[in-house]
Amino acid sequence: MPRQKRVAAIHDISCFGKCSLTVALPIISSAGIETSVIPTAVLSTHTGGFTGYTYCDLTSDILPIVSHWQTLNLKFDAVYTGFLGSFEQIDIVSEIFDRLKTDDNLIVVDPVMADNGKLYALFGDDFPQGMKKLCAKADIIVPNVTEACLLLEKPYKPGPYEVPYIEDILRALAALGPKQVILTGISFDDTQLGAASLDTTSGKIDYALSQRIEGLYHGTGDVFASTLVAGLLTGHDLSRSVQIAVDFTVKSIIRTKEAGTDIRYGVNFEAGLGELAGQLNR
Repeated sequence: MPRQKRVAAIHDISCFGKCSLTVALPIISSAGIETSVIPTAVLSTHTGGFTGYTYCDLTSDILPIVSHWQTLNLKFDAVYTGFLGSFEQIDIVSEIFDRLKTDDNLIVVDPVMADNGKLYALFGDDFPQGMKKLCAKADIIVPNVTEACLLLEKPYKPGPYEVPYIEDILRALAALGPKQVILTGISFDDTQLGAASLDTTSGKIDYALSQRIEGLYHGTGDVFASTLVAGLLTGHDLSRSVQIAVDFTVKSIIRTKEAGTDIRYGVNFEAGLGELAGQLNR
């Protein structure tokens, strides 16, 4: 029996509304990967479309968790971060990377801070510069087009896009420091949507596109990035992992749309976990 791989996932917990840790934990675990968690905050619901939610900041608990792990000599095959609510959390996560990085593990940063051309309202205009420093320490980054433009201090423009535009962004993101870049939310026409990836070792750029489904479905970025991490740690190469993540995300959206579920509640990824586990471990 091979050694079970282990991921440290650093995200907030929304007790209702599928995103962040309540997405990362089941998806990565379904692939047979041990998923350890560091919650950065606990909310009654996510913040997209809900009002009156509760919020408990766990910033002061993050480093003590890691310090305890280090006394146990725990090693991780990947450290995967998503939404971070403050500059203080960015600085703390940067320190965690220094503590938990090894010669052969992966540091994966999903720089969750913006979408549809706009920085999330809770962040100041200087926040992308903090996230940029964190991305520079990552092996893999997974921004959407809006986040990429903020990281690069470029004006955002909506799709459909031209191939040279997307490839220029990929190369500029790679110049920040990561070895692999995945850019989500790209389209070249009105019928498809997906992701592009760049592996700096080979210089290879790949595209993974699928059916475009109209509507804003919360938590899909977390579904995508978590599936990507699971794909990479089960031995699939970058382009294959991206395609698996695109396909799984789209199927989850279709399931949700067909059921008529309130889009604020997140997508039905759970019904596809068995199929995903089989696909990842073939």
